[in-house]
Amino acid sequence: MKVALSVPGTFHTFDLARELYARDALAGVLTTFPRFKLRGEGLRQELIHCFPLIHGAYRAFPWKHRLGPELERRWIRLDAGAFAAYVGRKLPQCDVYVGLSGSSLAGGRRAHAMGARYICDRGSSHIRAQDRIEREEAELWGMRAIGVDPYVIETEEAEYAAADRITIPSGFAYRTFIDQGVAPEKLRKLPYGVNIARFEPDGAPAEGRFDILFAGYFCLRKGVQYLVQAFEKLRHPAKSLTFVGLISNETLDMLRQRGLWPEGARAIGPVPQTQLKTLMSRSHVLALPSVEDGFGLVLNQAMACGCPVIGSENTGAPDLVEDGADGFVVPIRHVDALAERLQFMADHPIERAAMGRSALAKAQGFGGWHAYGEKAMAIYEEAIAGK
Repeated sequence: MKVALSVPGTFHTFDLARELYARDALAGVLTTFPRFKLRGEGLRQELIHCFPLIHGAYRAFPWKHRLGPELERRWIRLDAGAFAAYVGRKLPQCDVYVGLSGSSLAGGRRAHAMGARYICDRGSSHIRAQDRIEREEAELWGMRAIGVDPYVIETEEAEYAAADRITIPSGFAYRTFIDQGVAPEKLRKLPYGVNIARFEPDGAPAEGRFDILFAGYFCLRKGVQYLVQAFEKLRHPAKSLTFVGLISNETLDMLRQRGLWPEGARAIGPVPQTQLKTLMSRSHVLALPSVEDGFGLVLNQAMACGCPVIGSENTGAPDLVEDGADGFVVPIRHVDALAERLQFMADHPIERAAMGRSALAKAQGFGGWHAYGEKAMAIYEEAIAGK
């Protein structure tokens, strides 16, 4: 069996590519990243097909967020559409094509034309569920309810309809597809793994402190507005809250204007994975209170560093975390529940340390991305067999 992949960027697709390559099952991977950024991915260069022109220009443009929603959407549409067309033209011969949703339809049609199976890999909830939740959250906080571009919704739904299978990473994402009427026999849950060579303990939390880490895009969708309120309720003489990742200045400004940016909080922007590993290892807990998140790779990564986690029900936390053993699972938009779990960890350092050890043991038991690769191969073989 030979499997071809496509992805705008890298995401988890390159972790899958390495698993397929190790099994001599990789036909090729198509990406918008330039080749020089992919030299450390552990794949033969002839298996990587790059189309970086439009995506690279978009990423490099320093004022893209000043363009306004409509112009920015047009650029994103151009980027996704051009890459989709490239995949449709350049898809290598394969038995199975796996394309990350949003730019995989042309590749899927090409795969079907060559007699291959088409797997749409969706990393989040059903696109209509994502749109609804994003709009609801913006309205709750008096911000622009932009939602998902209608072009993206139309594109994704066409992909779902055309695909032989749809892989999603969590029970939360699975339920949103069922709620939208997608047949369960078309869906396959495929939870993400973790690169234990990149994420491992690197130091330990400081005694006498309570340091909370958030990693991801600082925006309403990730629930940062609830985390700052829970942090404000937390009672501890030496507490801190660090946000790592891209920052929505609109969200940060809104929180400051409402007086919801507490003392002890800082947003430091993106950091390299080597630094992220250190931050995770030396934090007492990682919190991911997203209102919509297909999985949340940072949950796996923090656990692999020995850091217990608190995740919302709308992430992969219910699939990953044994509540009270490796961390906690909390309802979305529930400040008090989040604050109570943080307070428990702050007040019970022995139990919190035990949670960290349990989280580390569980992450190491995942076997890196190997189990993900095994399950993916089983799904693809099943699709070929028509089961």
